[in-house]
Amino acid sequence: MVKPTRASYDAVIVGGGHNGLVAAAYLARAGRSVLLLERLPATGGAAVSTRAFAGVDARLSRYSYLVSLLPRQITDELGLRFAVRRRRISSYTPQGDTGLLVDAGDAGRTREQFVRLTGSDRDFDAWERFYGMTQRVAERVFPTLTGPLPSRAELERTVADSAAWETLFERPLGESVEAAFADDLVRGVVLTDALIGTFTHAHDPSLRQNRCFLYHVIGGGTGDWDVPIGGMGAFTDALAQAARAAGAEIVTGAEVTAVAADGARAEVSYDDGTGSATVGARHVLVNAAPHTLAGLLGEPRPEAEKPEGAQLKVNMLLRRLPRLRDSAVDPREAFAGTFHIAESYRQLQTAYEQAAAGRLPDAPPSEIYCHSLTDPSILSPELAEQGVHTLTLFGLHAPARLFAADPAGAKDALLKATLAQLDAVLAEPLEDCLALDADGRPCLEAKSPLDLEREVGLPGGHIFHRDLSWPYEEPHGGTVTQAEDGAVSYATGRWGVGTPYGNVFLCGAGAVRGGGVSGIPGHNAAMAVLESER
Repeated sequence: MVKPTRASYDAVIVGGGHNGLVAAAYLARAGRSVLLLERLPATGGAAVSTRAFAGVDARLSRYSYLVSLLPRQITDELGLRFAVRRRRISSYTPQGDTGLLVDAGDAGRTREQFVRLTGSDRDFDAWERFYGMTQRVAERVFPTLTGPLPSRAELERTVADSAAWETLFERPLGESVEAAFADDLVRGVVLTDALIGTFTHAHDPSLRQNRCFLYHVIGGGTGDWDVPIGGMGAFTDALAQAARAAGAEIVTGAEVTAVAADGARAEVSYDDGTGSATVGARHVLVNAAPHTLAGLLGEPRPEAEKPEGAQLKVNMLLRRLPRLRDSAVDPREAFAGTFHIAESYRQLQTAYEQAAAGRLPDAPPSEIYCHSLTDPSILSPELAEQGVHTLTLFGLHAPARLFAADPAGAKDALLKATLAQLDAVLAEPLEDCLALDADGRPCLEAKSPLDLEREVGLPGGHIFHRDLSWPYEEPHGGTVTQAEDGAVSYATGRWGVGTPYGNVFLCGAGAVRGGGVSGIPGHNAAMAVLESER
């Protein structure tokens, strides 16, 4: 068993998800002594590849699965041997025997698809204007994510487009979607990016939906969502290799149980299965949710403030892709992009209202994509030759509260209802296409928010650790406040990674500008540590 080689380090990193690995690599390359402690037997957190089905040589991205927000700067500076591949087809959304295929490489074809669905090119022109606007915002905002936090006024000046600022930062997204688009299905396709892992609706006055939407349209300065070649585990494996090569020590199977800090020094307690131990640190970087960090620090954690995830993740392996009711579209194109199911504007609102009332949606919305169409390397040569394909489903409006009373029963019922919506647009049952594992069982696994909490330590199963934040400094100015119930409100600081303790930093998705597979919080926490030493 690997154990730490020192009694104290310049930096101890709690958690070996991708952001923790990014922070470890940067700090080790800067010459700091670094220890990373990971609870699970391997690093990677939710960004891992797994052979999920017995006797089947297919490496599925079990939890997170696409890449958009990862800056090229990070892969270049860390010398990572990792790449992504662009998807030619952006999305396909079926409606009965027809549908809408958005081809990112052929605007003329996409226009024809809009006419086929809606009867005119009005919404296509609106689509071009709307996403032209988001791309201009992406080009201006994305480069700011790896620098010190701008103020709200500074970011507004950077955007330099008052109409775009009002659409994305000021008014509920539903107002802009309804003003721009006429067709209900088109409106729904636009809105889905505001609902990923976020339980909200188009007109939420908190603008939670706007924040989620923003991060889903600015990645890479383009808003494209790309396929990680080799699967998500290829990325975290490359990060772990880079961190170790730079001198970082990585200890797995070591669960951190407490952090004590006074702003100058810290102690991190952990249990490696053989007993408890403590290691000293000048700085502690926590690749875990703020809710988890509060517990490690011994701070109050009111149950009302616990994050709540809101998704169903389903991983499948198919003997072949299913045929579609829409015979005009090749399944190899439809499933290569994001395949939207039961995601019209009205359907999304109805599903939200039903889930908010405490019941499983009648028509659960979801989206699907096939990794192996873009990157067959995750399949063994034998599987690829047989025409086997992966299928990843991400369901919306599935808040953790729906699973509390009967976790297994609720998950099974939601899965059945979700797949029924998919079958409704297929020309054959999905079940007929599922591959079987070595024991003769269908190659299908489903993960609820409660599964994510248990398996990868995400409080409430929230994939972003907490609701996403605006990518600017909030007006509290970095001060620390304490609520009546004793809960600490974490400051953001210059890099958006600060806590009430001067030498403890958030380096996970719960930091400002966190969320998604980006490495940005890990980078920013490392920069905050290095800056604090000057």
